[in-house]
Amino acid sequence: MSRITSWHADPSVPHFSPPPGAVDAHCHVFGPMADFPFSAKAKYLPEDAGPEMLFALRDRLGFSRNVIVQASCHGTDNAATLNAIAKSDGKARGVAVVDPAISDAELEALHAGGIRGVRFNFLKRLVDDAPKDKFLEVARRIQPLGWHVVVYFEADILAELRPFLDAIPTLLVIDHMGRPDVAQGAHGSDMQAFRALLDSRDDIWTKVTCPDRLDAKGPPWDDFAAAVAPLVADYPDRVLWGTDWPHPNMQDAIPDDGALVDMIPRIAPTSELQHKLLVANPMRLYWPETWSG
Repeated sequence: MSRITSWHADPSVPHFSPPPGAVDAHCHVFGPMADFPFSAKAKYLPEDAGPEMLFALRDRLGFSRNVIVQASCHGTDNAATLNAIAKSDGKARGVAVVDPAISDAELEALHAGGIRGVRFNFLKRLVDDAPKDKFLEVARRIQPLGWHVVVYFEADILAELRPFLDAIPTLLVIDHMGRPDVAQGAHGSDMQAFRALLDSRDDIWTKVTCPDRLDAKGPPWDDFAAAVAPLVADYPDRVLWGTDWPHPNMQDAIPDDGALVDMIPRIAPTSELQHKLLVANPMRLYWPETWSG
């Protein structure tokens, strides 16, 4: 398997200036492989994209903090994510991927290392096995830590997943809105099904992210803006935003991170919405001990 590069070598400086304290609430690190080998089960083998690169991008884009989500290429070994958090000077927290057999002591060690959630991935192109019963047991075990669950799936299996999602006992965050077909628009069947999920519980949040993945027409991602802006307006206290850097598996359509940031005022047009999306919501979820509101 050859190593791939999926990130922009020289992203533009965005025209939009994020508010002070803004959080990139969905990003990853890859390796470096010499220190943190990739999983033998990895479906892709990326070039190194370590914490120094991530934090340089954070500063270039005008953000203050990161939430680092364990990438599937590292499997359930969260060492690379923990390393990045440790190097962040308190400016990063993380979401782990764990083996269902993980011990309570290992969970507590992840918490001490800055992990605040666990991710369950249902994308068959990325994972071979997604045992719902074992995932639910993990969700119950992380409750005492105050963690939340992050779930990644595609829109065509939302109905199938509803009993599983309904049974999760913690706050729930859906990655990339469950990957709806944004070409259907704000009132399309995918977005309406997703809204029904949000309406079923007031503790389901989502990441309004990845126009580069969801808008087949490409930049400037007009379909994404039109479909997602109403969602942000209607659920302003339950939305998060992130770059998705270093954009796993996007080597054939590498997005400009500056352009991704410039999408923010198109989906959150007021300063109030921008502050909730980028500061208040991620801070109360990932740094509640320091967030006074």
